[in-house]
Amino acid sequence: FLRDSIHQFPIPEGKSGQQATELLQKRLETLGAVREGVFCVDCETYYSAPNISEFTDPSRSVNIIHNTEHPATCFALLDTGLCLVADLTFDMLMLKMAGIYSPKKSTKMEAKGPRYEVADFLVKVGSVSMGPSFRGILVEVEYLPCVVPSSCWDLMREFLQGFMGTAVQGPPQYLQGRMNELYNPVDTVQQYMDHFNSFRRASVASIAASVK
Repeated sequence: FLRDSIHQFPIPEGKSGQQATELLQKRLETLGAVREGVFCVDCETYYSAPNISEFTDPSRSVNIIHNTEHPATCFALLDTGLCLVADLTFDMLMLKMAGIYSPKKSTKMEAKGPRYEVADFLVKVGSVSMGPSFRGILVEVEYLPCVVPSSCWDLMREFLQGFMGTAVQGPPQYLQGRMNELYNPVDTVQQYMDHFNSFRRASVASIAASVK
């Protein structure tokens, strides 16, 4: 078992996204972290077609998520909160349902970047993009020996604050009600989805503000 926690890193004033990412990487290397490959988490959202409204609510959506830590798995997160775990043939199924569900390419989310190992921690620094645009930085930290978050959160917070500063105060909202539960890979997917939705809302708000 392992437990992970995903946090947004606020970009310091006057720095670009790339500069902020490099700053985090240098801080990690100062702590003795060793770079071990790269990772990617992507999310494509499919929306139900309006012309089938007699069969399904037109506002229905399905989020298809891939995580390179689970290369043979496809996660389908429904708008009801239910998460289906399947193999990669599920992607082909979604393509065959093109008349029922279709994706919006401009809203595809992706977090990718380097992986680091330091002691019992695995750290991933992900640059987040929506379509072609950079949106922010997410940091995922896994504490490998941990079974439940309540038994290791204080240690994880101390480690996170060592390179992220006061940006980390408490556990992510998704974990707050699950601090005594066993970890499941779906917990990681749910946390990324929460952050991706937050970036999408911020993007919509930014566009709305620029139109005024």
